[in-house]
This record gives sequence, structure tokens and C-alpha cells, in this order.
Amino acid sequence: MKVKYFVMDVDGTLTDGKIYMGAEGEMFKAFDIKDGCGIHNLLIPSGVTPVIITGRSSRILENRCRELGISEVYQGVENKTEKLEELLSKARCKYDHVAYIGDDINDLPCMEVIKGAGGLVGCPTDAAKEVKAIADFISVRCGGSGAVREFIEWILEHQEGTYEF
Repeated sequence: MKVKYFVMDVDGTLTDGKIYMGAEGEMFKAFDIKDGCGIHNLLIPSGVTPVIITGRSSRILENRCRELGISEVYQGVENKTEKLEELLSKARCKYDHVAYIGDDINDLPCMEVIKGAGGLVGCPTDAAKEVKAIADFISVRCGGSGAVREFIEWILEHQEGTYEF
């Protein structure tokens, strides 16, 4: 099985899940440089397309995705499974070629569909217990602390002859 799409949640997965708010709203989020390097320098060159599907909307995320070369960014999504189905339908790709990393119960519907079809699902070590229960891969790292990078490396190590460290 070759992963073609690597789908990521943001808050609690690419970030530590904390949202720093001021009087005018969201002020900043912290992203781990190792996750960014994994996406930009390992995932994309291996031919896997990174995808962001998140329920929140943030200019901060838009800026980070631009830096990393992530063009498939879907924010403010209420139904992540529906959005993923739309993306895969356009690309003529099936769920068994998808890896997904998420951390909380709003990620479960997507993760269950992917896992049920033979795709891969992963999560940070501080993910909700329901997410950990279905994960193929549980990082030793917390969200926002290199968990995404660790899942990327695990996938690329296990791809059939597609990547060597």
C-alpha cells in the first residue's frame, strides 16, 4: 500500500492544542520545526501530498502552510469526512491510500473510514483515548512536539520500497 495523501488535523496535532487569545481574538499558535521539516523535506519529496483539514480557521495556519508548501488546506470544515471524500473523488483516489493524523473525537469519523478501508491512522501520545484505541500508530510525542514528523517517518520507513533513511 502506497500512501498518496497525508491528512492532518491542526489543533492538538500540529500544535499543542492551546489557543492563545487576546482581547481581539486569536493571537498565535506554536508549530514544531521538526514537523515542518518532516512535511517539507521528507513527505513532499517522497511524492505524498500533505493535506490539512481543520474545523477552525486561522491566518496563522495559512502562513505556515505557505512556508511548508502545503496547498491542500481546508479550514472551517464541519464535516471532515465529507471534505476528504470530495478531495479523493476529484483525485480519483481511494481511502486505502490515505494516512490521517488527529487527536480528538472530531477526527474519529474520518479516521474510522480510512482505517476501515485499509488506510493508516495515527495520533500523538496525548490524543483522546477513543482516538488512541483505533490508531495504527501512536507517537511517543505530544501534539505540537514532533508527533507528525514521527508518523511521517514511520510511514516512509514502511512504504514498499519508496523511501530509504
